[in-house]
Amino acid sequence: MNSNEKLVPELRFPKFENGVGWNKKKLMDIGEIVTGKTPDTQDMSLWGGDVLFITPTDIKDINKYQDDSERTIVKQKSTTLLPAGSIVYTCIASIGKIALTKKESVTNQQINSLIVNDLFINEFIFYALVYATPYIKSLTASSTIPIINKSEFSGICIPIPLDVEEQQKIASCLSSLDDLITGHIDKLKTLKEHKKGLMQDLFPKERKKKPKYRFPEFESDEEWIQVNLIDVVDKKVKWGFTGGPFGSNLKASDYDSNGIRIIQLQNIGDGEFKDDYKIYTSIEKADELLSCNIYSGDIILSKMGDPVGRACMIPEKLKRCLMASDGIRLVVDEKKHSKYFVYSLINSKTVRADIERKATGSTRKRIGLDELKQILLLIPKNINEQRKIAACLSALDDMIIEEAQMIEKLQLHKKGLTQGLFPNNAE
Repeated sequence: MNSNEKLVPELRFPKFENGVGWNKKKLMDIGEIVTGKTPDTQDMSLWGGDVLFITPTDIKDINKYQDDSERTIVKQKSTTLLPAGSIVYTCIASIGKIALTKKESVTNQQINSLIVNDLFINEFIFYALVYATPYIKSLTASSTIPIINKSEFSGICIPIPLDVEEQQKIASCLSSLDDLITGHIDKLKTLKEHKKGLMQDLFPKERKKKPKYRFPEFESDEEWIQVNLIDVVDKKVKWGFTGGPFGSNLKASDYDSNGIRIIQLQNIGDGEFKDDYKIYTSIEKADELLSCNIYSGDIILSKMGDPVGRACMIPEKLKRCLMASDGIRLVVDEKKHSKYFVYSLINSKTVRADIERKATGSTRKRIGLDELKQILLLIPKNINEQRKIAACLSALDDMIIEEAQMIEKLQLHKKGLTQGLFPNNAE
């Protein structure tokens, strides 16, 4: 590559549109490259110091800055100390996990770090490396164990505006967007934690017949009643409680690029439907396996962990689907029970623990239809109390979904913005 080749990104801030261009620079010309080293685990004198020790598992993809909480600390010996603001980049196996350090630290040998010199803005170099990561990963596409050694890492070129002020402007723009995304991620985490705590108060704990908290109009009502899971099923609906087909009845050869959506184990989240894994089959195959069809608004449970027995609802946009072998369809009798209440109760700590106890298997738990039928549920006799609890949790779930969608939109916006702010031929 010609490091002096002039580059122009699609988007430039007005101040720099007619200014100096961009150059390609090797990382070795941007700062000092450091490969980490794990201290001798047998030499306890090297451990228990005050220096942060970073491994690839410590680097989180959702955060620009390295999370420094609850990390191993060592005494800095036998490796270069990275100052705050250094870039840490995983270069073996999980190539491309990247972060900026918040404090002085060292890393293990799976990380190459870049101590950026004063001629460049470290945050800009961070974003340039994020943008270049698909190209960097492609360098090891044919390797059994992907690895970018120090020499290769040092020779990687990234595009850089010659004007330091333009570097800072791009870095500030993307950093502000990252801060906004992080704020929404923190809010989503808080909402999920709030829901978790609320559920523990709205549903009875083990060996209790009343919850800790009841809405005022139900405080004087009798204790909750105990039923089996099968008792809440709508008996008027054919196959209202049924599992997916045997594996031999739905094979990879039945998959198609469109048609009827197949709901896989990967789609059944812990209280949420995961829409990012999509496979389909023909209408003819779905008709053949009609007893294994599932529809929008139905509850689907997982026969397998992790965790076993988790449940989610089929989204309204998916009118008709086909379950794979490890799904279980549950249609609630809504004249007697609140569907959303039952769905939430299945995902509660108490019911989940009961499912776990009745599941079999040592490495990965599994539970069958017969065992699930007998799972005990404690429910309010008054359906209005069920509906009140359901409305409370449903409103919270709507907020959680809105936050997740906002994060997704912001991340897509950031991706498009980054592509515009860096030259197309960044590699």
